[in-house]
Amino acid sequence: MRRRTVPASARPAAAAAPGPSVTKKGTTRLDGRAVYFVSYDGLVNNNSFQKNGLLTYQGHQYAAWYTSTRNAVVARRVLGGSTWSAVPLSHTLKSDDSHNVISMGVSRTDGRLHLVMDSHSDGFFYVKSVAGLLDDPASTLWASSVFGAVRTTLDGLALTPQFTYPQFVCTPEGRLQLGYRVGVSGNGCNALAEYDGSAWTALGEWTSSTGTYSSPHGSSTARNMYLHGIDYDASGRLHVFFTWREQNAAVMCHSGGIPNHDTGYVHSTDRGRTWRNDAGTVVGTTGTPDTVAVGDAGLVVDALDPDHCLMNQESQTTDSSGLPHAIISHVPSRFGPCTTDYAADRTAGGRAFHLRKNSAGSWQKTEIPVALNSSQRTKLVLDRHDNAYAILPYGRIAGASKSSGYTDWALLYDGRDLNAFGEVVIDEMRVQADNVLSFMYQEKSSGTTPSPLHVVDFALPA
Repeated sequence: MRRRTVPASARPAAAAAPGPSVTKKGTTRLDGRAVYFVSYDGLVNNNSFQKNGLLTYQGHQYAAWYTSTRNAVVARRVLGGSTWSAVPLSHTLKSDDSHNVISMGVSRTDGRLHLVMDSHSDGFFYVKSVAGLLDDPASTLWASSVFGAVRTTLDGLALTPQFTYPQFVCTPEGRLQLGYRVGVSGNGCNALAEYDGSAWTALGEWTSSTGTYSSPHGSSTARNMYLHGIDYDASGRLHVFFTWREQNAAVMCHSGGIPNHDTGYVHSTDRGRTWRNDAGTVVGTTGTPDTVAVGDAGLVVDALDPDHCLMNQESQTTDSSGLPHAIISHVPSRFGPCTTDYAADRTAGGRAFHLRKNSAGSWQKTEIPVALNSSQRTKLVLDRHDNAYAILPYGRIAGASKSSGYTDWALLYDGRDLNAFGEVVIDEMRVQADNVLSFMYQEKSSGTTPSPLHVVDFALPA
C-alpha cells in the first residue's frame, strides 16, 4: 500500500507557546510575629541578596528567618502543602542590621542543608545538618537535633573577619560553593569557598578593589563589585552580572546619590577558577593577584555613570539556551541628569529594566513600564517557556513573553492583597520543580513591632 504524503501546508500547526501568566494558588504563614525593623531601607528576613532564604529540594520547601525573639529558625513543608514545621537553631540575631540575613544551600553530594547567617563586614555564623537529611525528607527526623553546633568557621576553615553577602550555589557535579564579600562597601573583594561533601576549601578572591575609576566629577581608587547573583546554567557555565560601587563620593554629581556605575558581566567555564568577559577573554584567576578589576576590558554590557542611583545586587538568571538575563534598576535620564537623594529619587522616578543577551550575541535593554514607587530591588524568574517575570517591590508581578522578544512587559498582579513591606525572597529552585513561582514576604509594620511572614505561590503556564 502506498503511503500518502500530506503536504506541509496541510499539517496542523504546532501549538504556540503560551505567554506569561500567574494564577494565585494560596498563601501560607511561616510566622505570625517575625522580627521587624527597617535598616538600610530593608528587612533582615526579606532582602534581595538572600540566596537562598527559600528553596525547594526533593519535594520539600525550606525557609529560614528570625522570630520576634530574634531566634534563627528553619522550617520545611511538603511542596505545595499548607503546614510548615519549624525548628529553632541555637543562634539569636546579634544586631538590628538588615544585611544580617540567613542564606541556605544544599550539598547534593551528601544531602546536607547548610546555613550561613548574621554578618555584615564582621564574623559569620555557620551550621549544617546531618548527612542525608534532604535526600529522604519524608522519613527523616526533622528537629533541632539534626543540625550541628553553630560555628564561626566553615568546619574549622576561617575565611575573613570582614564577611558579608553569603550566596550558595551548587555545581553541576553536586559540590556546594559559597560566594561572599571580603572587606567593606566601597573597598572589598568577592571570594569563593567550596564544599566537596567532606570538607570546605577556600578557593580565594576573584575580584579586585584597586584601580582608578574617573567620571566627569572626580576619581576613585577603591571600590567593590556587587553581584546580581551567581548561577550555573544547564551546560555548567557560571554567570555573574554585577555593578561597581566606588568608595569616593567625588565621582557623583551630588553626595546624596549612590556611587554605583555600569552593569558588567563575566562568566566561568571551569567552576569559578578563571573568569572571562563577554567575548570569552580571561580577565581574572581566582586566588591569584590577577583578579577581575575595574580597568579590565570588555566587562561593561550596559554603561551608566554614577549619577542615576543604579541599584546593586538586583537579580539574574539564565534561559533554556544558557543565555543570561538580569534585572537592573535606576532613575532614567529623562527625570534629570543628576540624582540628589538616593531613596527619594528612586522612589519618585526609579524604573526596572530587563537586560539580556540575545541569540545573536547582542545585549538588549528594555524598560519595564511599571513605576518602582520604592527604593528597593526587583527579582527575576523565567518559566519553562522562557517567559520572563519581574517581581517588583510590594510583591507586584510584571511579565513579558519570549515570543515578543520581551517587549510586551505588563503588570500581571498588583500585590495589593499582600500588604508586603517591599523586597521579596524568591524560591529560585521551585519553578523547575513544579512550575510554581513562590516567594517569601513580610507584612508592613511600624517601628520594631513584629509582623507576619508568609510564602505565596503562583501557578505559571503549563
